[in-house]
Amino acid sequence: MGSVNRRDELGAFLRAHRDALTPEEVGLPPGRSRRTPGLRREEIALLAGVSVTWYTWLEQGRPINASVDVLEALARALRLDDAERRHLLTLADRSSSAPDPIIEHAPDALVRLITSMEPAPAYVLGPWFDFLAWNRSEALLYPMIDRLADNERNLLWVVFAEPSARTLIAEWDDQARRLLAEFRAATAGVREAAPVVDLVRRLHDASPEFAEWWTEQDVAGFQTRLRRYHHPIAGELVFEYQQLTPIEWPGLRVACQLPVPGDDSAQRLAAWRNIA
Repeated sequence: MGSVNRRDELGAFLRAHRDALTPEEVGLPPGRSRRTPGLRREEIALLAGVSVTWYTWLEQGRPINASVDVLEALARALRLDDAERRHLLTLADRSSSAPDPIIEHAPDALVRLITSMEPAPAYVLGPWFDFLAWNRSEALLYPMIDRLADNERNLLWVVFAEPSARTLIAEWDDQARRLLAEFRAATAGVREAAPVVDLVRRLHDASPEFAEWWTEQDVAGFQTRLRRYHHPIAGELVFEYQQLTPIEWPGLRVACQLPVPGDDSAQRLAAWRNIA
């Protein structure tokens, strides 16, 4: 993996979503002699009301500009959801918001915030999902976090390339796919940053699943969900996974794994803390 060209990534994103659609889904006849699944370029151009040549150039990564209205028309033609539409606008440099400032160290206020969340495991993520801070409960849930090398202290690296995390996380395939889609969406505006380029390159080498799924161009916004773990000491655990974005530091994320009502996972993890 070399340097990232956002226009090339925009083209790959458009092709992946065009290939994922069928004529029937968009109200077109199936036609004949389709050698591959998905829609043809001319069909997307027709649906979006643009010329085939212009759309072809956009997929090829040529230096052409597109208005927000045209990009919105493409998003509708490709049946993109809200997260995918925002991703398209960001890749085309038509995002409605300015990029967030890069912060590489957790502010003290956020460190104190996640400490106050005990016994819920919590941590602070940087702009490319690096772990910037974590509380004691998170270190008990995932003990390796205190021993990782600096360039491996990253949520994506941990999930895809750290063996003990793969054993710890229940329903690994679903959780890993979801995380990858969220990462792609969240880092679209900083994809050219050297740490992101390096992380993606290393993950391509370290994880066959990452190498395969990265090409699928899936994006997703964050959604609250349950996370289950096979903890070697505390047993089977379940938490409600939440993320908060601090208004003062919008490039950071505070992730908290809340106790589920009626479940004693947090208490069992805290009990291990008392004897550890």
